[in-house]
Amino acid sequence: MEENNNLTQEKIQQLIALAMEARKKAYTPYSHYQVGAALLAEDGRIITGCNIENAAYGPSNCAERTAFFKAVSEGIRGFMAIAIVGSPEGDALTQYAYPCGVCRQVMMEFCPPETFQVIVARSLEEYRVMTLRELLPEGFGPENLQ
Repeated sequence: MEENNNLTQEKIQQLIALAMEARKKAYTPYSHYQVGAALLAEDGRIITGCNIENAAYGPSNCAERTAFFKAVSEGIRGFMAIAIVGSPEGDALTQYAYPCGVCRQVMMEFCPPETFQVIVARSLEEYRVMTLRELLPEGFGPENLQ
C-alpha cells in the first residue's frame, strides 16, 4: 500500500470499492479482460465506468474514458483522482491495471498533472498511488496550445 497526502485511506478505499463494483458491469466478450474505474470530481461526486468492447475493436472504450466521458457529458470539468482495477474475467484481481496511453491523454485534457491522483489496485489493501505527471511525464495538454 502506498498512500498519498491528498487522499485519505478511507477515500482511496471507497474509490477502489466503487471501481471493483463498476468492473462487474464490463462488457468484454472478446478480451475477457474486465476493468472498472471510479473518478472523483472536485465537488465530491464519484463517477464510475467500465470497459465496453465492440466486435469492430476500434469503437471499444476503456473504463477510464467511460467515466470521464460520463462526467464531462454531465458538465463536470474538475477532477481529483481516479481508481482503476482490472484483470481477466473472474472475481480475483490478479494484477494492477494501468491506464493506456489514450486514457492518459484524456486525463491530460481535464486534470492538473501535478496533483491528479491515479490509483491502481489489486484489493482494498493493495494499491499504488501516483500523479498523472508520473504516468505521463512529458504529456501534451491544453496549456501547450496557448
